[in-house]
Amino acid sequence: MAVTTFRRRRAPKDPEGRMPLREHLEELRKRLFRAALGVVLGAAAGWWLWPNVVLPILAMPAESLPNGGLNYAAAVSPLDIQVKGALWVGVIASSPVWIYQLWAFVTPGLTKKERAYAVGFVFAGAPLFLAGLALAYFILPTTMKLIVSFTPDGASNLIDAPSYLSFVMRLLLAFGIAFLLPVLLVALNFAGLITGGAILKQWRIVVFLCFLFSAIFTPTPDALTMIVMAMPLIFLFFLAIGICLINDKRRRRNSGEPDFEHLSDDEASPL
Repeated sequence: MAVTTFRRRRAPKDPEGRMPLREHLEELRKRLFRAALGVVLGAAAGWWLWPNVVLPILAMPAESLPNGGLNYAAAVSPLDIQVKGALWVGVIASSPVWIYQLWAFVTPGLTKKERAYAVGFVFAGAPLFLAGLALAYFILPTTMKLIVSFTPDGASNLIDAPSYLSFVMRLLLAFGIAFLLPVLLVALNFAGLITGGAILKQWRIVVFLCFLFSAIFTPTPDALTMIVMAMPLIFLFFLAIGICLINDKRRRRNSGEPDFEHLSDDEASPL
């Protein structure tokens, strides 16, 4: 007697990459799990690297100051900061993993050819993230000298280790994420969610936000340092806009659609 087996039929995949809300949530859960797994594995390595490798590097700018050196006010502070530091190292070490997972979630509807073009930008995300970290660490000694300079005469400044290390880790991550944002713009453009022309029309806001970010995180009050800090961000954003415009032109050429990007918002397009 033959036994008939029934298999659950999969829903046909939308050629344009559209998914119902339930599948979007499942995709988000899957991507978050993989990104979190990468962070946890990186944190496991960070736990062993933190005391002898990472901590001395982060503490170096503070130790070069007068009365330098980190102080722990509570007995559990070293353990608490090592746990935070291990997770911080995990985020950095797993940056290629969670950058790819972010890309894969934002751009599920790309064709194979578009994915081939975009893979270069995915691999560019991790180096840009690390470049932001390196730039922040480069300005860290100047930051600490400026902060300590406000200590009144006759008083000593004992640097609290948890406060200092938390500040350093937040500063480095802020710059890393800022350098990663242009890659995210390119990802949204390849996904068809935003056009290069739309971004270009807001270039004044982009430049203002770059200078605002640099002004907030610039360690010195002089304008020259702020400008030097803002220039790499502005260059990366305009490079991303240029890539988006090229991709928009290629997409219109392949689809045969007319080009209306050059028109202003109050100008009528030909019918």
